[in-house]
Amino acid sequence: MLIDSHCHLYDKTFADDRDQMMHRAIRAGVERFYLPAIDSSVTSAMLQLEVDYPGKCFGMMGLHPCSVGENYQEELQLAEGWLQRRSFAAIGETGLDFYWDKTFITQQVDAFTVQIGWAKQYRVPLVIHSRDSTPECIALVSRHQDAGLKGIFHCFGGSVEEAEAITRMGFYLGIGGIITFKNSRLGEMLKAVSLEHMVLETDAPYLAPAPFRGKRNESSYLPLVAEKLAEIKGISAAEVTRVTTANAQKLFSPSTAADQA
Repeated sequence: MLIDSHCHLYDKTFADDRDQMMHRAIRAGVERFYLPAIDSSVTSAMLQLEVDYPGKCFGMMGLHPCSVGENYQEELQLAEGWLQRRSFAAIGETGLDFYWDKTFITQQVDAFTVQIGWAKQYRVPLVIHSRDSTPECIALVSRHQDAGLKGIFHCFGGSVEEAEAITRMGFYLGIGGIITFKNSRLGEMLKAVSLEHMVLETDAPYLAPAPFRGKRNESSYLPLVAEKLAEIKGISAAEVTRVTTANAQKLFSPSTAADQA
């Protein structure tokens, strides 16, 4: 069994063939799909997937750093309202993004800090977006770390030193299609860090692995990530699947055991 720990399957790019896409993923061995929130504009579509695929799709709640703008406090209030109403698999995706736009950095930091607090309050994992901001995300999480804070640095693409800092805090590294790219420089990090600290993800519909790079990504491609990780680490794909699935189950199961009851 494979677990896609991060996929935006509610995205409009799946509107015409979502059911077929889900069946392709299930046939490929992917049994669970964790859906990161972006902002209030996707909440209804995300929650509908939980209804359509019970026991397979699990929503998160949070505010993506790229959705942090002048109205970010209103967005946080909407997210918090949902957290007060029902359970979610995780807080996220949250974090910092210094790649696309630095206009609202101060607000991003504030929103991220609030959501770190939610993860601790509701005792659920924290799923972190850290594009061009991994050191800053590590520092912020470290300042708030205690025995109860856990989660994933999604789409990790940093150094061995950053990976070690993250895993020392008890967080997992989200490993996706980037590792299949010809220009990927993640081999050294992947060899140096234990598989016990990794979970698999697609980030669908983004970052499709080779040979589908540049096309729409989907969860059925997750075995390609497992196979490439196995090749890099010199172990079997079955072993990668076993360990990363166990890691994801350990991280998420306490919050999804009731199937979002």
